[in-house]
Amino acid sequence: MRNNLPIGVFDSGVGGLTVLNAIKDLLPGEDLVYLGDTARVPYGTKSAASVIRYAEQAAAALTSRDIKLLVIACNTASAVAVEHLQQLNPGIAVFGVIEPGAQASIAATTNNHIAVIATEGTVNNQAYQTAILKHNPDASVVAQPCSLFVALAEEGWHNGELVEAIVSECLRPVLRADCQSKIDTLVLGCTHFPALKQSIAKVVGDQVTLVDSAQTTAAAVRQFLIEKELLNKQERGEVCFLVTDDPGRFARVAKHFYTGQIREGEIQQIDIQHFSPIG
Repeated sequence: MRNNLPIGVFDSGVGGLTVLNAIKDLLPGEDLVYLGDTARVPYGTKSAASVIRYAEQAAAALTSRDIKLLVIACNTASAVAVEHLQQLNPGIAVFGVIEPGAQASIAATTNNHIAVIATEGTVNNQAYQTAILKHNPDASVVAQPCSLFVALAEEGWHNGELVEAIVSECLRPVLRADCQSKIDTLVLGCTHFPALKQSIAKVVGDQVTLVDSAQTTAAAVRQFLIEKELLNKQERGEVCFLVTDDPGRFARVAKHFYTGQIREGEIQQIDIQHFSPIG
């Protein structure tokens, strides 16, 4: 039965574990296969053509394990590869993190003034801006690259006065005096950023709603599985971890993003470059 098949999730590295967490929390009965393409991280500095090729290979590696649904837990790959992977895999629904995050920001805002923080590549791609304006042409969207947040998240620097000072400095352009009274919604447009959510919330204040694309993506996946009657009825599912480079480093950094326990011996290193698209 398709209900019992796992959900496949891939990212360029560890940031997508925040999406995995959200899916696991919302859908505890689902079996999950997570693939971190750690040999080629980060995707954000690569060309669109390279990212699409990487996404094809990651998707092919996961579909070879007979998954029922595919989640692209990477903003960069989501920006360029969702429709492409859906065309290559017509029998499997493909979810990215950008569309759910954009729709959630529109639902959250009360004055149509939305800010997006992401890596430089995602900001320059304008994927969030385009998705938000597609659904709400009246929205005013400002985007700010905060690539430094990635390093903070991976080093486990999530809270404290120093982290808040760095967050405040990075957010200064969207929180300056002439913007602060307008923006009421802030999209965390990188899967690393939920790790800093508490510090970001302190800096922006209660008047700004934070939209976590990991949580909104998990909610979209859950809604789809319910509508298609594909929920796994078991009480608790299993999680399988795959990486394309050093499992040891993945295990060390993953503890800053994943709420469960990951032992190095449980992580399988695979080569995905020989996988070709099915379509």
